[in-house]
Amino acid sequence: MTSPRAPHPSTLGIAPGDLWVFGYGSLMWDPGFPFRRWAPALIFGYHRALCIASNRWRGTPERPGLVLGLERGGACHGIAFRVAQRDVATVLDALWAREMRRPVYRARLVRTRLPDREVKALAFIVSAHACRPCRGTYDRGDCPPHRQLPRRARTQSRLPGPNHKPSRRTRRARPQSIARAGRRA
Repeated sequence: MTSPRAPHPSTLGIAPGDLWVFGYGSLMWDPGFPFRRWAPALIFGYHRALCIASNRWRGTPERPGLVLGLERGGACHGIAFRVAQRDVATVLDALWAREMRRPVYRARLVRTRLPDREVKALAFIVSAHACRPCRGTYDRGDCPPHRQLPRRARTQSRLPGPNHKPSRRTRRARPQSIARAGRRA
C-alpha cells in the first residue's frame, strides 16, 4: 500500500510558521520526526482510549488487536512537539505515512495547553466510522464485549509487541524519556 501524501498545510488550517503536534500514544515516546522543542501538554474535549481495531500493529485480520485513539469527551495529557517551519511539509508527510494509511483518524487542530501558554496543535482524532469496541460499531466484524477488552488488549500480540507494552509506555512516559527519544531539528 502506498502511503498517502499529506495535504498542503493551508488546507488543514495551519498558518505559516512553526507547527505544534500533539502526541498522546506512541508519538510521545517515538515521534519519528525532527522537532525544535517539546512540552507537556493537555487538551480538553478528547480522551485517550484503546478504541481502534488494528491488524497492522496488533492482532491478525481475523482477530484485530486494539490501538490508542483520541475519542470525544474528557481531557488528555500528552506531549506537544514544536516543528520548525522549514520542516513542516516533511513532518506532515511522515505523519500521514504513519497515521493516515487507513481512514481511521481525522487530522484536526486542537487547543492545547502548555505550561506557559496555549497553542493550536495538530492531533489525530478517531473518525466516526472507526472501530469503537465499547459501543459495538465496528463495521468489519464483531466487536468484543466491553468486559473482554482488557483481556484482548493483553493477549493480542504482533510486532511491535503485545498491547500492554505501548499502554504501559504511554502511562509511564516522562518528559525526560521523550526528550531522549526525539530528534531535535
